[in-house]
Amino acid sequence: MTASKLSRRSFLHATTGAAATLAAARTLFPGGAWASTATPEVRGATLGYIALTDSAPLIIAEVKGLYAKYGLDQMRIEKQASWGATRDNMALGAARGGIDGGHILRPKVFQYSLGTVMQNNQPTPMYNLLSLNEDCQGISVAQDYAATDVRLDAGALREAFAAKRARGEEVTAAMTFPGGTHDLWLRYWLAAGGIDPNHDVNVIVVPPPQMVANMRVGNMDCFCVGEPWNEQLVNQGIGFTALTTGELWANHPEKVLGMRAEWVDAHPIATRALMMAVMEAQIWCDDMANKEELAQILGRRQWYNVPPADILGRLRGDVNYGNGRMATDTGLEMKFWGENGRTSFPWQSLDLWFLTENIRWGYQPADLDMAAVVANTNRSDLWIEAARELGVDTASMGESRGVETFFDGKVFDPENPAAYLESLQITAMA
Repeated sequence: MTASKLSRRSFLHATTGAAATLAAARTLFPGGAWASTATPEVRGATLGYIALTDSAPLIIAEVKGLYAKYGLDQMRIEKQASWGATRDNMALGAARGGIDGGHILRPKVFQYSLGTVMQNNQPTPMYNLLSLNEDCQGISVAQDYAATDVRLDAGALREAFAAKRARGEEVTAAMTFPGGTHDLWLRYWLAAGGIDPNHDVNVIVVPPPQMVANMRVGNMDCFCVGEPWNEQLVNQGIGFTALTTGELWANHPEKVLGMRAEWVDAHPIATRALMMAVMEAQIWCDDMANKEELAQILGRRQWYNVPPADILGRLRGDVNYGNGRMATDTGLEMKFWGENGRTSFPWQSLDLWFLTENIRWGYQPADLDMAAVVANTNRSDLWIEAARELGVDTASMGESRGVETFFDGKVFDPENPAAYLESLQITAMA
């Protein structure tokens, strides 16, 4: 597929074949159709996850027997080594030894569907079924920069970074996948502080579980990743957290439950069962009374294999930034369900922001038909179906969460993404 404007027709052409188009799917799954039988077409699916706290609902649904409750007693929840491995396994699908879906960075849904990060640019049609969480990622900095006391304003690092470059040394910033959430948080923060991530630093990819080890040996100056790796960095005295990403954008979306469109289209009843199990797990994860047990479960060897102490604090909103800076009851804890499921609901306007930021940094063409991409990957209609079966009031759910405001005063109006792009001083756009 060329970089020319992606029309709705060309997108649908690129994502047909084994997977039906969204329009066809909605014909097959009209409102209430799932209620006709309680028996899923299959007894399970294979889901991938990375050892990050926001995968918790997929794990809790397994541990607490929620998949089995809805007839999916043969689920496989498999740890992935990196986001690159997740991509490759998603392209394969479980039938060929890969995965059917799982815990993924939100932009990956359209990156896979468009083929922009896939081998030979071959599309793997995907659906965004629900948002797994909001907030609670972190941007952390090597202990060498403690004297800068850098926080929300990355500009505090400009002089130190310039001095390092003047010595002929490279300044390195790490994230987890190009165009993914951690990449975008890191770039937004640097650019807002007057540091051009395309010219002033070398941005590299490091798998989340390897971030702390790489910082320990001096391979990067800062990184952005989810928990528990920022907390572990602090607990080991290797660096400090400048900010949590909820400070950059309050209640920002993060990971999603993304599934191969082919699997969803073939298994509508199992899809609803899967979503209901994960949604119940989200409700359980959001309960403050369950946080200690949640940390204990996630820390187990078969899941994350980390001390529960590295997980618990930020689950509760208690942030140990390092270097003696501690904040409790911050409201920056990871949110899984939110009021009446507003965290879990996959707002289309939020997908639009991620597409816009991918355009900002040159990962997608400027003339991409973003509305068509969102319409063909976001399955908020299926979320509403599943939520209603759980007795959730969905009357307030729609396409847009409204205008979003960032820590530096920038605003994103989903009705006018171009105005947002024009307001940004540092971009990779021509």
